[in-house]
Amino acid sequence: MNILGIETSCDETGVAVINDQREVLSHLVLSQIKNHQIFGGVVPEIAARAHLDHIDTLIKAAMDQAGIDFSQLDGVAATCGPGLIGGVMVGMMAGKSIALAHHKPFIAVNHLEAHALTPRLIKDIPFPYLVLLVSGGHTQILVAENVGVYHLWASTRDDAVGECFDKSAKMMGLPYPGGPHLEQLAARCKNLPAAKIKFPFSIPMIHSKEIEFSFSGLKTAVRNAIDAEPQSEESLAQLAASLQSVLSETLAFRAGQAMKKFKAAYPDKQNPALIVCGGVSANQSIRAALDKSAHENSFELSAPPLEYCTDNGAMIAWAGIELLKSGKTAGLNMKARPRWPLAELKDNQS
Repeated sequence: MNILGIETSCDETGVAVINDQREVLSHLVLSQIKNHQIFGGVVPEIAARAHLDHIDTLIKAAMDQAGIDFSQLDGVAATCGPGLIGGVMVGMMAGKSIALAHHKPFIAVNHLEAHALTPRLIKDIPFPYLVLLVSGGHTQILVAENVGVYHLWASTRDDAVGECFDKSAKMMGLPYPGGPHLEQLAARCKNLPAAKIKFPFSIPMIHSKEIEFSFSGLKTAVRNAIDAEPQSEESLAQLAASLQSVLSETLAFRAGQAMKKFKAAYPDKQNPALIVCGGVSANQSIRAALDKSAHENSFELSAPPLEYCTDNGAMIAWAGIELLKSGKTAGLNMKARPRWPLAELKDNQS
């Protein structure tokens, strides 16, 4: 089974071809970082125009790299939401056009589900499993019971963790995208314990028994620290390291709560897995904190390779394989959705 996957939900144009043997036949991602850098963030109209300018070329290149033609595809998968509506429509309409012209099933992929299924591209992780989805727009803990069946256990009251990284990085004068640059700056800190004393951040709502997130307060604390006094390069590295540390601790703490709840809800589950996915899952400090928490709770942490953490066509193609195997395809009247909670998946699949 060969599936073409198309991803255009934000500022990366991703196209890939994958088969059901977990072989990545092609995997191309065109980044738009330079297009948006001057603005310090993604401009939706610019992103949509860039997708439109390059989508045809990338699809042709991906098919050439895979060494197959459209007749050898078993389906075409495209992100249909959630995301920036202009970009989503570019990829979705390209996918629909190919599916219609070559009489192939069209598979409407929820971008969040694709992230949650990506680790299964690397190895067979049986359902149910626990998912920590961390990105610029989402911070959620879910249980994946099956393809198309998800239960939301936790979300954020305000900002996503990726937004906290990016906005804090911007306040520190770091270029866009902020998250990776903040991680690099934090690595320059020579004494983390001293940094945490100088900038004493704490886990938000640590005494709450509810599994929930909040990051706006940490963002405000960063602003207050910067405004309090001029920051040298060394102190900025300490600030970045302390912030990164508390964000890692926060995610690990909430994941620990969720792992205990998972054990109670699924007492017969053997070798339970914690999946971390989304762009922020590329952060090594966060991976280390989650790995420690998973070990303490007798879970196995699974994270996709770095190239599949950020948005890409491979995760869409793999989700397409999983959905097609489950008989979940979409009609060509499927609409692009800027918001598409995982709980609503069943409303758009047949």
